[in-house]
Amino acid sequence: MAGIKSLAKDTAIYGISSIVGRFLNWMLVPLYTHVFDASEYGVVTFVYSVVALALVILTYGMETGFFRFANHERWKDPMEVYSTCLTSLAVSSVAFVALVAVFIKPITLWMQCAGHPSFVIIMAACVAIDAYLSLPYSYLRYARRPMRFAMLRLTNIGLNIGLNLFFILLCPWLMKVAPASVSWFYDPAYGVGYIFLANFIASLVNLLMMLPDMTGFRWKFNGTLWREILRYSAPLLVLGVSGIMNQTLGNLLYPHLVADKAEAMYGLGIYGANYKVAVVLLVFLQAFRFAYEPFIFSRSREKGEAKFQSYRDAMKYFVAFALLIFLAVMFYLDYIKYFISPAYFAGLVIVPIVMLGELFYGIFYNLAVWYKLTDRTVWGMWFSLGGLVVTVVLNIVLVPRISYMGCAVASLACYATMMLASYFVGNRLYPIGYPTGRICGYFGIAAAIYVLGFYLLPMAHLGQLVNAIVRFGLLCLFCWIFCRIEGITVASLLAPVRKFVRR
Repeated sequence: MAGIKSLAKDTAIYGISSIVGRFLNWMLVPLYTHVFDASEYGVVTFVYSVVALALVILTYGMETGFFRFANHERWKDPMEVYSTCLTSLAVSSVAFVALVAVFIKPITLWMQCAGHPSFVIIMAACVAIDAYLSLPYSYLRYARRPMRFAMLRLTNIGLNIGLNLFFILLCPWLMKVAPASVSWFYDPAYGVGYIFLANFIASLVNLLMMLPDMTGFRWKFNGTLWREILRYSAPLLVLGVSGIMNQTLGNLLYPHLVADKAEAMYGLGIYGANYKVAVVLLVFLQAFRFAYEPFIFSRSREKGEAKFQSYRDAMKYFVAFALLIFLAVMFYLDYIKYFISPAYFAGLVIVPIVMLGELFYGIFYNLAVWYKLTDRTVWGMWFSLGGLVVTVVLNIVLVPRISYMGCAVASLACYATMMLASYFVGNRLYPIGYPTGRICGYFGIAAAIYVLGFYLLPMAHLGQLVNAIVRFGLLCLFCWIFCRIEGITVASLLAPVRKFVRR
């Protein structure tokens, strides 16, 4: 149980930085959707989908490889592992920017940025920096320094948001009242390009701030170690690429599956904006992933039942908390939706589908413990490739018929397929003994509460305020049922608070 408490503590710290950061970034969505029309926001959605894919390729599984070999019994010096991985990422990141510069014209056309090659160059540099910094951030997680991790993340996000507000709100206002003050560097026609420029400046500052985490030790590149890490991480690269394509392929295919290109970018903008509404659950998943990977590898050397019980407990608590977030978002969607412009409300129908898909992906990530600890990462590759096939087929079949709803359904089906495949194969090759019946029971309880609060309650015509209060009571009911089944008492929940007060 001590391990679960440590996981919960780290998840909370990572979660605070992720939740605050994602929430602040979330606050930019209403700005974008009110300043830019859906077609312009569609360009932003498409570019960042490409960026997400490029970032996974440029990190090529080095983060997980670092965790594995820094904890590996054969390699006694984790700083040698760290410096080897850093050197590898530095070379590949510089090479990436050079290749983009050489092939800038065709890349610009493909990325729907015709006439704006600077968009592509800026984001290529941004991706290169972020890929390189992924390892120092991983080192902070390995060293159990979540406070510095959180500080750096929040500073980066805060600067990005500040620059967005400066370029999108302040500069246009100054162009009206005092044009001479900004006309020498600001061009209103650059439009969404300032979103990308703000991102790049924030990443560059982040690089400078993290220099202390890349110094103070002897840099050493071990070729033998590097090749072993690559062999371990190669399937993770395929897993990561196919995994991010499962998330973004709908966005990348959408403009090519809709005949009318203007309508395609408009629909993509609607889909991208409403995808952001599901950010609350995505934030929890990200925070959990940051804490979970070092958690599982730190316990990989333990023997006996305690190690497996930690994995079972982690899965159980993850599912319960994720279901609670799902219910909360859906119950209060009538209020949350105003974070985007009313012009985008037509896409709200995708929110529960996207959130359920992300929940399945979170379970899949939990299940990944078996092939990561047994060095059978090739299985993760096959699961993700299978999900990718589902994504491609369903997008091709559904998007021409039901527009962006097809992207959402394809994503849900993909993650469900990956989750089920990983569970059944893992149960045969490395059985952990997850409490499947109890977890399914929590899904059933959440489904009953969802139907009661989202469908049946509005039929009573009690008014919005009463509905909100009753729904809060239903959320409390779910928490009470979970605590009752798991034997969690009020005293155990208050124990950490009392301990803190005594200090």
